[in-house]
Amino acid sequence: SKKASEMGGSQIWFKEGEQITIDDALKAICVVSANDVTVAMAELIGGSEENFVNMMNAKAEELGMENTHFMNSHGIDEEGHYTTAKDLARLLEHAWENGDFQAIFTKRSYTVPPTDGHPEGFTFYSLMFQEMEQSGITSDHILGGKTGYTSEAGLCLASVGTAGGKTYALVTAKADGSHDTQPYHILDAVSVFQKLNGE
Repeated sequence: SKKASEMGGSQIWFKEGEQITIDDALKAICVVSANDVTVAMAELIGGSEENFVNMMNAKAEELGMENTHFMNSHGIDEEGHYTTAKDLARLLEHAWENGDFQAIFTKRSYTVPPTDGHPEGFTFYSLMFQEMEQSGITSDHILGGKTGYTSEAGLCLASVGTAGGKTYALVTAKADGSHDTQPYHILDAVSVFQKLNGE
């Protein structure tokens, strides 16, 4: 839609009227935080972003996310839109039960086949893995992650990793810095998983 194509923040610049598969849309949302695609999916599923946000809030209540209230589908700062690290970890644990989610969440990159708006297709990359590579950060324990940043929330990361043969959901939030600094949200997660693994 026009609204989806004009979203701010992180996006992959799909054009108004462009058609992609739901599979491609899910990968764009999870791998590269595509706000434009997030709104498009919300409109498809809920009929409008507002209706979809109501569904999000109902799901949050069902999952026991007691300190969460959504106002939009993409997470950009908005009055009345809030959550906690604990609630996001609960959501991530629930999502991790889905094998399709696991496959997408752990992808390092994905190539979108040709569309009417992008006839040659294009490739996008996991923001977390990309930042790790650019900063020379390595971790044998982190399986996947979804980064986030707003001026109010700071650098945030919802990640899944392993320690002692178990899988853990870890949410780090309000890390100092920005897209122009070291990825402190990722460094925090790497540090936690190293300690969990006795390193």
